[in-house]
Amino acid sequence: MSVIPPVDLTGQFRTIQSDVNAAVAEVLASGQYINGPIVETFAKAFGEYVGTDHCIVCNSGTDALYLALRSLNIGPGDEVITSPFTFIATAEAISAVGATPVFVDIDLETFNLDVAKIEAAIGDRTRAIMPVHLFGRPVDMGPVMDLATRYDLAVIEDCAQATGAEWMGQPVGRIGQVGCFSFFPTKNLGGCGDGGAITTNDDELAATARMLGEHGSRIKYHHEAIGINSRLDSIQAAILAIKLRYLNTWNQQRRQVADRYHGLLAPIAEVVRPQPVTFGQSVWNQYTLRLSHATATGQERNRVQQMMREAGVICMVYYPLPLHLQPVYRHLGYQPGDLPQAEAAAHQVLSLPMFPELAESAQGQVVQALKTALAQVGLKAAQYC
Repeated sequence: MSVIPPVDLTGQFRTIQSDVNAAVAEVLASGQYINGPIVETFAKAFGEYVGTDHCIVCNSGTDALYLALRSLNIGPGDEVITSPFTFIATAEAISAVGATPVFVDIDLETFNLDVAKIEAAIGDRTRAIMPVHLFGRPVDMGPVMDLATRYDLAVIEDCAQATGAEWMGQPVGRIGQVGCFSFFPTKNLGGCGDGGAITTNDDELAATARMLGEHGSRIKYHHEAIGINSRLDSIQAAILAIKLRYLNTWNQQRRQVADRYHGLLAPIAEVVRPQPVTFGQSVWNQYTLRLSHATATGQERNRVQQMMREAGVICMVYYPLPLHLQPVYRHLGYQPGDLPQAEAAAHQVLSLPMFPELAESAQGQVVQALKTALAQVGLKAAQYC
């Protein structure tokens, strides 16, 4: 039985192996493993790709969020509005600077912030909105930017899963004051280790972010703030520079994979397929569907996942516990039922294998395994209607 993983990076590597090997060997031979020309070259190229004046590379997407918040002077006593349905890094960065995350419920059909609910969460201490372009699907940024203008708020785009996505023809990461990207290996533009980037058109913000990421220093051995050590390794920059040349092609292949899933899943009444955006382009970091009648505990979804695993299809659950109900945020006072859409998503979502090289035959195996699992679990749409 062939096993289909949630993501397979080996096929992608085979297509660029000779270029990557040569680039890594060149870095190793240079003896310049931190900063240097290759890091500057990649930062410039990525900034041009996003379309911003500045790109500051760092060692993770989490650091990108943290540095962006610090550069906007957001800290203790401040609040930042964000999504409860995303990876912990989004809220963690807010907490790390001493601010408080304020969670707003999601739109269950998109998994992104319900932009119609943001305004009600804005208060006297609100300093920023941090929309997350989850699973490669852009947030509808028009209402977000309107609110930011009206209430004088910063907008920090969490683009970790959405490199190359567009809203109204604009790449994500250049719509708000600052964009934050991750180059974790499974991302659309992923390195062979950790990495991240900040994109902005704000000269002062860019200079501050660079300074904070270099131990609070603009001049060597002169420190004007307590910063952190957050640099992108030269080897990672060299690899990412090569991969950037292929990114649009790989994103288009992801769209083709998503289109095939969409057609294969259409007859299955028990699932809700992720819908394409009408105001931009998704880059499908994940293909995440919902088992529309999963129980409140998610037990049926978990059984479907396990049965698919036994059939050789490895699916993932992003994310089984929303951030507002995480133990670390218990002190904020959220209770089960406060953000019902995020909680429903956590019990219903299932992410199918997704990567550019996923073959049509493999997708057929994935969907057949899903059908079989649904039948075995007894998750029939009719019995819940």
